[in-house]
Amino acid sequence: MEFKHISVLLEETIEQLHIRPEGIYVDGTLGGGGHSLEIARRLTTGRLIGIDQDEDAIAAAGERLKDYRDKVTIIRSNYAQMAQVLKDLGIAHVDGILLDLGVSSYQLDAPERGFTYRCEDAPLDMRMDRRQKLTAYDIVNDYSESDLFRIIRDYGEDRFAKNIAKHIVQAREEKPIETTGELNAVIKGAIPMKLQATGGHPSKRTYQAIRIELNHELDVLRDHLDEMIDLLEDGGRFCIITFHSLEDRIVKSAFKKNEDPCTCPRNFPVCVCGNKSKGKVITRKPILPSDEELSINSRSKSAKLRVFERKM
Repeated sequence: MEFKHISVLLEETIEQLHIRPEGIYVDGTLGGGGHSLEIARRLTTGRLIGIDQDEDAIAAAGERLKDYRDKVTIIRSNYAQMAQVLKDLGIAHVDGILLDLGVSSYQLDAPERGFTYRCEDAPLDMRMDRRQKLTAYDIVNDYSESDLFRIIRDYGEDRFAKNIAKHIVQAREEKPIETTGELNAVIKGAIPMKLQATGGHPSKRTYQAIRIELNHELDVLRDHLDEMIDLLEDGGRFCIITFHSLEDRIVKSAFKKNEDPCTCPRNFPVCVCGNKSKGKVITRKPILPSDEELSINSRSKSAKLRVFERKM
């Protein structure tokens, strides 16, 4: 299956990166290379480092960016390793960093990847990096009821989390839950029928929760935002596109803390904690897709772009 992905908030992101032709930029979630292609087109003596953990994305982006191979370096890794990747390349600081945290259209549309609840007979996989041994099957069939409840409640924000977890455990006592269709049937049985007709697909939140847990998505984001900001040159920009409230809250909080890290009580006349601001938040409110983009790509509807600018 061809790797296809429509880059969300493409024009807005490129505009906010303030690309300099001689600058160094990192796309930490390379995907199909849509954002990276627009960055590479704007470089003369500059350089782009693309990072992704998905081998299909690496292959697709390599083909898409082949005309710019003299300016582009593609690395198979997780953006959590960005600092080490840059160190290995002899790069101390960069002029811009981009993260597009959405699941690619290819991953959603390729049944064998197991990301989508819309295919009834796909395997329960959901690995961003297929070198990883743990899969969604292991979470669904091996996690305790309390752990399933926790992740569906916290990562799926599903009010029926307790009942869904209970139904999963009951079903797997009969036989392992092996496919997306089998999991869908269990989830549907845990949610009142009258709500299934109006609340969107009943499996959506549970699949999100399992995927986040499996790929440690929120932990990786939370644990490495400060480090990535430190990689920016003075005036460098960090653009992050999120697709659900959990990610957006983490990004908003981290950007705010890096702009104003002071921990002194508000009634102190001067700051004595010694924490220094690393820059400023450019987007007080997130940038959202235009009506035109929404009409072309329905998957962009939950996207939000936030931007931070480094100041030393």
